[in-house]
Amino acid sequence: MVPDKYRGGRCLTMRASGESGDNLSPIAPVEFESPVGQLLAQILRTHPHLLPAAVDQQLDNLQSDKNDQTEETPQSQDLLYKRIAEVKEKERQKTLEEIIYCLIVQKFVDNEISMIPKVTETSDPTGRVDFWPNQEQKLEFVHSPEAFEMIQSHLSLVLGDRMVGPLSTIVQISKIKLGKLYAASIMYGYFLRRVDQRFQLERTMKTLPEDFTKSQARFEDPNPGKQLWDPDSLIRIPPHDDDDGRGYGDAEGKQYRLRSYVMYLDSETLQRYATIRSKEAISLIEKQTQALFGRPDIQILDDGSLDTSNDEVVSLTFSGLTMLVLEAVAFGSFLWDAESYVESKYHFLKS
Repeated sequence: MVPDKYRGGRCLTMRASGESGDNLSPIAPVEFESPVGQLLAQILRTHPHLLPAAVDQQLDNLQSDKNDQTEETPQSQDLLYKRIAEVKEKERQKTLEEIIYCLIVQKFVDNEISMIPKVTETSDPTGRVDFWPNQEQKLEFVHSPEAFEMIQSHLSLVLGDRMVGPLSTIVQISKIKLGKLYAASIMYGYFLRRVDQRFQLERTMKTLPEDFTKSQARFEDPNPGKQLWDPDSLIRIPPHDDDDGRGYGDAEGKQYRLRSYVMYLDSETLQRYATIRSKEAISLIEKQTQALFGRPDIQILDDGSLDTSNDEVVSLTFSGLTMLVLEAVAFGSFLWDAESYVESKYHFLKS
């Protein structure tokens, strides 16, 4: 189901609780560029209760603008009119992106989750950059219990043996790898929210398949030494060794697991659910990742290989790394919600 109410929030800022004056603290790393985005950011700061209506109004304005352009465009479609139409379409896309981003940030704000700021050098003698708070419990509550069970497995896959080490242990990792991990986890969260909504709906309607068995799994167990930080691994869902069919029951006492449901789906359905639906969403994943870690410094050499020697290495704890992944998964889940809500008001997704 698509939520009807959103409160979102130039870089999104909010007045710190209990403080006076003009002291504003940033609550999201991406800066707004469009007039509509900046307007919504201002509403968030001053009158957040008016934001849902403001978002709906801006979506109505986009639809009216699109309809007017269609009526005004002559049949001849000469180069000038085509160019004007292209410029207006790009403006609408940017506005749409920032509306969606505003709705995503609103979800973090409503759940009292502080978004991680841009990762930069600090004065800490160890070089640590992860001084954001531990919000694992809050990030857990934005998902269903079944979905969070799979998120914990995702953490085990991408972090490997690090999950069993002390959370205060400091590791060094390149920003490029960190950015890949973050972006891949956003995509995993997007996929997980999408498939979990179908799972919860089928369970409510009592249309779930009768039996979920290990024999239906189509994924090989991943190589323990491989870091699964690329989109190809996002829907690799290995069954737990202790998967004995126990799961979350319904009113009739039947037990179901989201993991088993995912493995039950055919490969075509899984591929469709793992595909980002809009170019706006793809752009936001890129912008959010670059806002945190900067643009990757990659050069293409004469032989066609990639030179990443200028990539910056940062230090952070296992706990900080875990928070990055959990925030990214939540961002992906909220991205699916926001994209769906906007689609319900302003049709922009391709069939």
